[in-house]
Amino acid sequence: MADLDLIDRKIVASLMEDASLSVARLAERVGLSQTPCWKRIQRLETKGIITGRVARVDPIKLGFGLTVFVAIEAADHSAEWRDDFHKHLAQHPEVVEAHRLAGPTDYLLRVVVRDMPAFDEFYRRLTATVAVRNVTSHFAMEPIKDKGVLPIDTRNH
Repeated sequence: MADLDLIDRKIVASLMEDASLSVARLAERVGLSQTPCWKRIQRLETKGIITGRVARVDPIKLGFGLTVFVAIEAADHSAEWRDDFHKHLAQHPEVVEAHRLAGPTDYLLRVVVRDMPAFDEFYRRLTATVAVRNVTSHFAMEPIKDKGVLPIDTRNH
């Protein structure tokens, strides 16, 4: 983040909080006029710092009442297994996050589904298509903090 100045950091932080901000409102918030602000946004996108803009939604109100964290131990650690696993994950839209980890768990998935029968269907499809050593599921009771915002320092140093 060394190549991001204070204004770039403020732009990124503001867009993480509310991606629907107009350029005019964002420019006002970070202390720029609209054209320089728009050029900075474009540069941040070109550099791959801003990778997209999404709307955060309430999964319950959309009928997705169950969030499950699924810990997976790989059947083996070959490149072929890894590529196959990644290919199969792409076919499961209910997997909203997937992380490769260090330690006894190789992958951690965040799976969002309607209910327990939908999770069981997902589990059966996943384990039928890819060999895994162990699968452990942790069912979320309630989200405590799910902001999706990185702690970018927007103070002037």
